[in-house]
Amino acid sequence: MAAQMKYPPELRRRAVEMYRSADPKPVIRQMARDLGVHHEALRNWIRQDEADRGERDDRLTTAEKEELAALRKENAELRRSCEILKAASAFFAQELCATRRRVDREAVGDRLRQVVVAA
Repeated sequence: MAAQMKYPPELRRRAVEMYRSADPKPVIRQMARDLGVHHEALRNWIRQDEADRGERDDRLTTAEKEELAALRKENAELRRSCEILKAASAFFAQELCATRRRVDREAVGDRLRQVVVAA
C-alpha cells in the first residue's frame, strides 16, 4: 500500500506552475515558506516536473516510475507462483516414486502447504 501524500496533488501542481512561470526564478526556500510546504518537497516536485517534461535525464519520469512499480509487482507475483509450482512438482514427483520414504513425502507436503499459505 502506498504512503498517503502529505500535500494534495493540486497544491503540488500549482506550486510547480508558480515556480515555472516566475521570472526571475524565486528562491525555493522562500517560495516554500510562503506556500507552507517543506523546501525539499517543493524542490523534488520541481525536479520531477522537469524530468516529466524531458528537461532532466537524471530521474525517472512519473510514467517510468509507475511502469517500474507495476513490473516489480508482477515480478513478485511470478516468483510466488514459481515457488508454488516448484513445491507442487516436488510433491507430485515424490508421490510417483514408490521408493521414497513416507516421511520425505510429508515434509514436501508440509512445504507445499507453507508456500500456498504464504502466497
